[in-house]
Amino acid sequence: MSNNNATSVPEAYPMNGGDGTYSYTKNSSYQRAAANVAKTLIDEAIAEKLDIEDFSSASSNAFRIADLGCSVGPNTFACVQNIMEAVKQKYGSQMPDFHVFFNDHAANDFNTLFASLPPERHYFAAGVPGSFHGRLFPEASLHFAHSSYATHWLSKLPEEVTNKNSPAWNKGKIYYTTSPDQVFNAFAAQFRTDMAIFLEARAKELAAGGMMVLIMQTIPDGIHQSRIPTGIMFDFLGSILMEIAKEGLISEEEVDSFNIPVYTTTPNEMAELVERNGSFSIVKMESTSPWLKVGHIVNNTPQKLARELRAGMEGVFKTHFGSDIVNQVFDRLNDKSGQLINQLESSHRQGTQLFLALKRK
Repeated sequence: MSNNNATSVPEAYPMNGGDGTYSYTKNSSYQRAAANVAKTLIDEAIAEKLDIEDFSSASSNAFRIADLGCSVGPNTFACVQNIMEAVKQKYGSQMPDFHVFFNDHAANDFNTLFASLPPERHYFAAGVPGSFHGRLFPEASLHFAHSSYATHWLSKLPEEVTNKNSPAWNKGKIYYTTSPDQVFNAFAAQFRTDMAIFLEARAKELAAGGMMVLIMQTIPDGIHQSRIPTGIMFDFLGSILMEIAKEGLISEEEVDSFNIPVYTTTPNEMAELVERNGSFSIVKMESTSPWLKVGHIVNNTPQKLARELRAGMEGVFKTHFGSDIVNQVFDRLNDKSGQLINQLESSHRQGTQLFLALKRK
């Protein structure tokens, strides 16, 4: 199926593939903790609100689940298993076959994903390459869509933040944490555009009564970006880049033309975007705190935090700066990880994850 909504190919910065030292497979404990925190909420949402009266109305007698932004595993398999168990608990012997679609950008390491599929799985598996900022599936073909720690990635960087003639030029910084309002507004506008497209596409793909669960990094209403872990970590990476620039290994212009294409939304903003879309009802929205669960882990092993950041962020850095500078950045991050931990200890960790369960009207 062609994607008539897309005018350009969205930017793609997949997590590190394979199973090496800096792979996402071996360095995604925060995302795993986040999924574990959400498990009970998913169970409750499915038990209370999932309502698929006629499975055959969605093309065939199968319950179809899509994990959007699945990366390379193993977290996606645990999430899918949790969803399946909750659905089975509700429908019992009436359950049809399960068909699971693992989606991510075409540049994702699907080979590692498929090689690590659980051998005893009780579902049919398929890969769906492509951006979720647009249509991926036929109309009304899904019963349940899930996305964890993926929708904060923007489809593209707002052009004005790297344009020196724009009031939103983010000179000397790689994120909007402590930038002027114009920079923040550019990121926010891009996110709202992306999320509107995302919700419109999922509204077409989900059958009536189907559900979608989004697990997202969030910032509590009223808390400044500079106080949450994400903002602190990205600013720390930016300071390392400026340090490298001052040593002449890269130019400051190269830093000025680079920003991390990520946006952290608020609960109120997401509620407004869902309401504006009009196709979903919010059945459960709750802020959770996985940083409180994993803080003792990263505090005791600072280098582990450095590896996890590299597994998730190396792709976007390498695309802009190349492999040699990437090694410089993350080697220095490893050396300075104790300093980063000290900064994170005073961060606001409460309510930095949003659980949002939606039901297709």
